Amino acid sequence: MTGDAVKAKNGSMVAYDGQMAFKKMSGGGEGIRGMVTRRVTGEQMTVMEVKGHGTCWFADRATEINLVRLSGEKLYVEAGNLLCTDAALRTGTSFTGLRGATQGNGLFTTTVEGTGQAAIVSDGPAVVLRVSPQYPLTVDPGAYIAHQGDVRQSFQSGVTFRTFLGEGGGEAFQIRFEGDGLVYVQPSERTTIAGDV
Repeated sequence: MTGDAVKAKNGSMVAYDGQMAFKKMSGGGEGIRGMVTRRVTGEQMTVMEVKGHGTCWFADRATEINLVRLSGEKLYVEAGNLLCTDAALRTGTSFTGLRGATQGNGLFTTTVEGTGQAAIVSDGPAVVLRVSPQYPLTVDPGAYIAHQGDVRQSFQSGVTFRTFLGEGGGEAFQIRFEGDGLVYVQPSERTTIAGDV
């Protein structure tokens, strides 16, 4: 950094050189309104601002770090998978509907918007999958991390009578993405409500 700032998950700094200042930010970096919105939506995120001259390293539980460059578009990412962003990027919350409920993460997700870079984390190297009008994509909710582009999502249920007999494939719920964009998944499944069905 050369006098600029980043917003990072609180407590994610593991080392730095040079001169750095750390300040806790309320409401995921969105101020009082953001704090109220995040409390109401349940999409909790504690953020700090890191500002200074030098190099600062961030990490979170030895997860893989993936840099996503944004050029005016919006990234939808689970709050637990967002490590840090350029200070100029705006964060907010967005309604996800049943997708969030199947993950056990609630009905809302975090948005990052503007021009700059965001660092997202994954359990193992993230897999970036293209969605196009000709090739929609279906994803396990427990592996989903983020998506961007002109993408619509819908919730699909694979629950059948065979599921209750213990003869299902183990994938009771999925998220279907259609449109044109990218979907980020991790090669590991977090425990979800859908996984218990």
